Amino acid sequence: MALATAFGWGNAATLAAVLLAFVFGYALTSIPLLRAGLPAGTVVKTALAGDTVSIAIMEAIDNLVVVLVPGALAAGLGDAIFWWSIALGFAIAWPFAFLAQRALIRRGRGHMHH
Repeated sequence: MALATAFGWGNAATLAAVLLAFVFGYALTSIPLLRAGLPAGTVVKTALAGDTVSIAIMEAIDNLVVVLVPGALAAGLGDAIFWWSIALGFAIAWPFAFLAQRALIRRGRGHMHH
């Protein structure tokens, strides 16, 4: 969202930037697994299984919070409301994403399934 705002993208393009969250999320999971020597196929399955649900939850709740905070969508990078609305969204979303990830791990589908 910060990048989309910095580049002056509209709201539709800003929502498209959510895809970047998935790319970065998958990368943050994949890089240490690849460095640990896991096969690429295992890394891809682990990242997709473990991160898709948690990133989707984080993005959905965070974006909803930003939409609901008056003035947040119109704020720029220099406006405090821009940053605290995103931080508030993450704070609200994190426990839900954590619990989802925990449930996936218990079912053998999260980060620790191999």
